[in-house]
Amino acid sequence: QEEVGSATEMSVYNIDKGGAFTMVADPARVNWTVIIAVLTVLVIYVTMVYGPIAALLVELFPTRIRYTGMSLPYHIGNGWFGGLLPATAFAMSAAKGDIYYGLWYPIVFAGITLVIGLLFLPETKDRDIHTME
Repeated sequence: QEEVGSATEMSVYNIDKGGAFTMVADPARVNWTVIIAVLTVLVIYVTMVYGPIAALLVELFPTRIRYTGMSLPYHIGNGWFGGLLPATAFAMSAAKGDIYYGLWYPIVFAGITLVIGLLFLPETKDRDIHTME
């Protein structure tokens, strides 16, 4: 590690077989247009998912228990599985020594979600949301 001369200079780390890197991106070298474009596309993907999820959750539960039926799985999924993703993925990567190993966490949960969704979620196309089932 090289010594930092001033507050604007960044430490440079050299990794065997990995080259040199800094812990902070150099703002002068950041391609802001591409970053904003990629983030915009990702936001669009999220909106494409959240709209149908809300419609499906409304149709899954009768009116009497709808709010609890929607809220409980939503908050468990987003709060626990999504909220613990950074810590769990980091721990997995650190334990394995591979920076990409933590990506197995979201991949496995996406696969579990797909299987459970295909096997257990009913078709709700013609369901009357006002009936007391």
